[in-house]
Amino acid sequence: MTQHKWHLHELRVRYAETDQMGVVYHANYLAWLEIGRTELIRELGFPYRKVEEMGLLLPVTEANLVYKKPARYDDPIHVLTRVTQLSGVRLQFGYEIRHVESGELLVTGTTSHVWVNPSWRPVRIEREAPELWALLASYTT
Repeated sequence: MTQHKWHLHELRVRYAETDQMGVVYHANYLAWLEIGRTELIRELGFPYRKVEEMGLLLPVTEANLVYKKPARYDDPIHVLTRVTQLSGVRLQFGYEIRHVESGELLVTGTTSHVWVNPSWRPVRIEREAPELWALLASYTT
């Protein structure tokens, strides 16, 4: 069984991310997942800006979230992100969002992506950016 490495990013729930009840509005979790994956790629030495400058884009093709417990205004949270599937054209990230102090699991999820060029044609990442491919591959083992 492959052991996937987690990237951890800490956030604090802002008032603007909550509804009238002080609970995080469900769509805001998607923005946190984006932060998690861009910070993971940054940690590998490839800020997303650099990826785009290489002529590569990574649009989301599917997103799945399971809400277990709500995050609330001012909660410190961890966004944990890992690479769960990697192929030449596709990439999938897995996520956990946890309350920092209690460690409680609040949300789990995945996003699926496809590597494309600026014309939105699929590209093989191992050919277009072998260094990035190698780093992502090393992150999944």
